[in-house]
Amino acid sequence: MRKIVIDRPGGYHRLKVKEFPTPEPQPNEVLVEVTAAGVNFADVFVRLGLYKSGREYVGWPITPGFEFSGKIVKCGPGVSDMDEGAAVFGVTRFGAYASHLCVPEHQVYAIPVDSKFTSEQWAAFPAVFLTAYHGLFHDIVVRRGMDILVHSAAGGVGGALLQLGRIAGCRMIGVVGASHKIEPALALGADAVIDKSREDLWAKAKEINPDGFDVVFDANGPATLKQSYRHLAPGGKLVTYGFHSMLSLRKGIPNYFKLIYQYLRVPRFNPLNMTGDNKSVIAFNLSYLFHQINLFNDALKKLCGWVENGRIHAPPVRTCSFEQVSDAHRALESGQTVGKLVLTFNK
Repeated sequence: MRKIVIDRPGGYHRLKVKEFPTPEPQPNEVLVEVTAAGVNFADVFVRLGLYKSGREYVGWPITPGFEFSGKIVKCGPGVSDMDEGAAVFGVTRFGAYASHLCVPEHQVYAIPVDSKFTSEQWAAFPAVFLTAYHGLFHDIVVRRGMDILVHSAAGGVGGALLQLGRIAGCRMIGVVGASHKIEPALALGADAVIDKSREDLWAKAKEINPDGFDVVFDANGPATLKQSYRHLAPGGKLVTYGFHSMLSLRKGIPNYFKLIYQYLRVPRFNPLNMTGDNKSVIAFNLSYLFHQINLFNDALKKLCGWVENGRIHAPPVRTCSFEQVSDAHRALESGQTVGKLVLTFNK
């Protein structure tokens, strides 16, 4: 088998393809021959050594990747609900950038025979939709008619939030960083889109919702968190799940002086002040929730139902070959991508 291995943190040259013996599935595991693996911004932080759970659960060397699709080639002892040869997709806490992967049975899900998604689209599905679902339905109480602002609305999680918010009957306002992302955001369910490359983000947000937003989803970090909080309505919730704007990269290597500067710019929210403001801040990271895999299973059951009845559409997917992993990371870091990037494996 082949997999991407990062021996120590650094730039794109740290993403190395290495050969290993194909593993044997342990009790209650299945061995999956991977067709495609989703690429997420968290993988960039893993490569740079800045992803806390990567250091805690794996250390160095590490293989990135949280999601995959493929075919079960062998079932370990005790596996009862999966069959060899079945087409599947799944989630894993790191390791999905590999041609073969052993994963617990309860983290693998069968792809319907008449699925509306391709295998590559399923590989791009679970991480972003689980993130969006958790933030929208587990962390807050959603009510029809809520006004929700979504940053990075044409990206993976942002696009998933637009679709799920539409299903929940909310009014979804998307924020994008380039004009070519407006139409994709509208297609995914945004009622209005703010193009911050051409207009003042917060003046436009104030124009759209003078009284503020019930919820703001923000994965940018210090670039927008403070203003996102300020533009909440009374009783509003700021939900944060990433800090993309903290990174300033050159050839895939961070500028550590700017990283420290951005860290110092992260707002510190005081609970006493939040009580007086009548606003809340919620933060989460799915990589710390694998001990509650039932949350993932319940969410994916609902999400897959929405896929099959046509209420969720596949995000735009751009594929790169396994050997082009550096190009995939470079493209993701550019901020110009729409939807999801996926690594594919030639058999």
